[in-house]
Amino acid sequence: MLIRLFLASVLAFLPLTAAAQETSAAAGSELAQEGFAVNVPNHWKRNWPQTDFTQIAVDPSEIFSGGPPKDGIPAITGPEMIAVSAKESLAPREPVMVLEIEGEAPRAYPVRYLMWHEIVNDQVGEVPVAVTFCPLCNSGLTFDRRLDGQVLEFGVSGMLRFSDMVMYDRQTESWWQQMQGLAIVGELLGAKLAPLPSWLESWQGYKTRNPEGLVMAEPQGYWRQYGANPYERYDSGSFMLYNGEMPPNGVDPVSRVVRVGNRAWPLTRLAEEGEITEAGYRLSWEAGQASALDTRDIGAGREVGDVRVFDAESGKDVVHEVVFAFAFHAFEPDGIWMTGQ
Repeated sequence: MLIRLFLASVLAFLPLTAAAQETSAAAGSELAQEGFAVNVPNHWKRNWPQTDFTQIAVDPSEIFSGGPPKDGIPAITGPEMIAVSAKESLAPREPVMVLEIEGEAPRAYPVRYLMWHEIVNDQVGEVPVAVTFCPLCNSGLTFDRRLDGQVLEFGVSGMLRFSDMVMYDRQTESWWQQMQGLAIVGELLGAKLAPLPSWLESWQGYKTRNPEGLVMAEPQGYWRQYGANPYERYDSGSFMLYNGEMPPNGVDPVSRVVRVGNRAWPLTRLAEEGEITEAGYRLSWEAGQASALDTRDIGAGREVGDVRVFDAESGKDVVHEVVFAFAFHAFEPDGIWMTGQ
């Protein structure tokens, strides 16, 4: 898995497209580039016989193997969920991905599992969801798996594009860009998944707010060092071999930013101020969450804090993520940096 750290250095970047549930055959056809299809490597076609490589909207040279083969990082489908009170193995500061859907019990997906599986296909009431986490970008996003009357199930392709995980759906074996929720190769080219508000939160914070909530149980049948970080010191830049365009104004490429659409708030600013209300959003920060990409022990990493983002008027949760600055700038080269200056 650590080989991903080195392969990430050769990747360039693509502007981010806003995620929304939308698809059409016409849109896919318009996106497809004949020249790109001609350049698809033969070994892709051998290894992915069900993928329609005539439908491809990106240059194949931008996509690299991250080391593990298809499903070498095994996605989880139908995870066992247990009561918060029954979970004893998590450290208080360990991060969990939190999903709260109205009318359903809150759910937490520990990053100690997402680190090794990257995708969890779950069903929350009537909503089929994909909880995703790409360690190389610190990108955690949750999507509704419904698309044009069908429910998709996602796996990890083993491919990377611009340091970001390329997912695939098991129904058509189309390839999807995780940070965009966008199909970039295959039958569903141009389709977009609807994102759902979710966020990283400390285990202590989550269980204090949701004593009656649920948490994902440890997956069974896999030999994985759950609780250990295979990307030790990654967010200190120790393995940062990225050779693309750096963020502007001397921003540390592996510093964290709060990404909301095409805007990015430096985490350092939010941590200093505690709460920021601007551009129609209210952002809050509270100490207590460890970085999952610092020390070997996920629960012992340096402080990054809990972040929440709400609509300033309605108070409702807003889709956001806390990502590395290089990833935001790469996907939003014309994005707005909310530095407060």
